[in-house]
Amino acid sequence: MASQRPAVTISDIAAAAGVSAPTVSRVLNGRGDVAAATRERIEALLRDHGYRRRGGQQAAIGLLDLVFNDLDSPWAVELIRGVEDAAHAAGSGTVVSAIHRRASSTRQWLDNVRSRASDGAILVTTDLDPALHAELRELHVPAVVVDPAGVPSLDVPTIGATNWAGGLSATEHLIRLGHRRIGFVSGRAELWCSRARLDGYRAGLETAGLSVDPALIVPGEFDYESGFRAGERLCALPEPPTAVFAASDQMALGVYEALRRRGLRVPEDVSVVGFDDLPEARWSSPPLTTVRQPMAEMGKLAVRTVQRLLRGEEIDSPRVELATELVVRDSTAPAGR
Repeated sequence: MASQRPAVTISDIAAAAGVSAPTVSRVLNGRGDVAAATRERIEALLRDHGYRRRGGQQAAIGLLDLVFNDLDSPWAVELIRGVEDAAHAAGSGTVVSAIHRRASSTRQWLDNVRSRASDGAILVTTDLDPALHAELRELHVPAVVVDPAGVPSLDVPTIGATNWAGGLSATEHLIRLGHRRIGFVSGRAELWCSRARLDGYRAGLETAGLSVDPALIVPGEFDYESGFRAGERLCALPEPPTAVFAASDQMALGVYEALRRRGLRVPEDVSVVGFDDLPEARWSSPPLTTVRQPMAEMGKLAVRTVQRLLRGEEIDSPRVELATELVVRDSTAPAGR
């Protein structure tokens, strides 16, 4: 029996035509910003090679922009991994950028999107303001927002996690273990996910008939240093908590260090819960109980959503939240153990 020919990718067609992968993608997606002679050459190669979209319907993405405010978090690495896996499976390239919340960086990024003719954009932990949205629409670049900073107000698909439910499950876990004074280290107040996790913590306490003590709620910045400072502040209270729920794994590990310097043990003296389930949560000492946020899955779904937008399909729901999951390890124990 004759061997089956390997599937032809967009990159193969681009190399044969002497053009970039985004140019082939624009032809496949019916965009008009390709010279007639170039379009004819690409279309002929597509016919000659018998190119088919996967499944007979998957839209081609030649180049995908993945944009962060900052790239200094392991959280970003997990999301990039998911985007890269899905983009590679689709034969697409990925450009990763960080704009550092500066208007000049955003302007430069938009100019780069225009020059490299990106097919889609995934923006992470940001608000897609109307001017930016309008410019991306003018460029025919569909956008998806992952973990939006605020309440979505535009007709742009967003992908997040069930932050409120995750905050609730972490708090309920500690209450089931007998803890009644539970400290909370929050993330940045302006972020939607921070507020949702705090609301979940409050709901867990109130459902159990426990009062919410403002002294037990300490602000953080989602990083190790702010977790350490918050841990020190909680330890210095006249009546310290017997458990701490931190709104990120990095802050939880900062709490670990604050407790260690006080001569306190986890979980014998203080139980600790994090949020994210980063790789270091599994390898910390003791391994960290945490709320798993499906970051890689969020990245993969973002790529698939861009593909649907390129096909002109209606999105089932403009706001998708993937389920979080409590992962119990060795950093939590019954109160007073």
